[in-house]
Amino acid sequence: MAAGGIYVETSIRAPLESVWQATQDPTQHVRWDVRFTSIEPTSTTDSGTTRFVYTRRVPLHTVRGTGISLGEITRADGTRTSALRFTTSDPLSPIRDGRGYWRYVPAGDGAISFITGYDYSSGWGVLDVVVRPIIGWATAWSFDRLRIWLETGVAPEQWPLWSVLWFWRANRPRAGRCKRKPHGGSRRADHLSAAPETLRKLADPKGTA
Repeated sequence: MAAGGIYVETSIRAPLESVWQATQDPTQHVRWDVRFTSIEPTSTTDSGTTRFVYTRRVPLHTVRGTGISLGEITRADGTRTSALRFTTSDPLSPIRDGRGYWRYVPAGDGAISFITGYDYSSGWGVLDVVVRPIIGWATAWSFDRLRIWLETGVAPEQWPLWSVLWFWRANRPRAGRCKRKPHGGSRRADHLSAAPETLRKLADPKGTA
């Protein structure tokens, strides 16, 4: 994986449970996250670990992969987390193996800081120097799309990817509204260093389909 990773943070003025449901329910997740077309759970253990298959449709092709995730809803500090590992053997996918986390942090002003840190091994070799910024941008754009949905009630489907060109719509999703590095940190830092312990406990997602 790369020396650094991808970090995105947004502040959402919505109840913690609303943010959790919109991000943990696969049918809701794919509505706002442009990185996925479908996410289908295949099994769940008694400990809450969920295995799933995912797809991302692109022109003339559909990338398919498998993953495993585990959420924490009861933590002493009042936050929640979700850890994830995923993989694909598709030679056309720009991502091979990846891992990361989501963190949900209630703020004093009633908002929820929704944070992700993740990294992946490239499927396209040196072309990752171009791909990685695009994936980081897509993550941030999706986070702002989620924020707009939960704060205003405007469905994510009202903001298709090409709405990035709707310059006359000041209220459109914009990646630039999100933070791309932690407070006092660097965009090129190892953002997995702040991952919850559950990430280290997740099994290899290969062969989970």
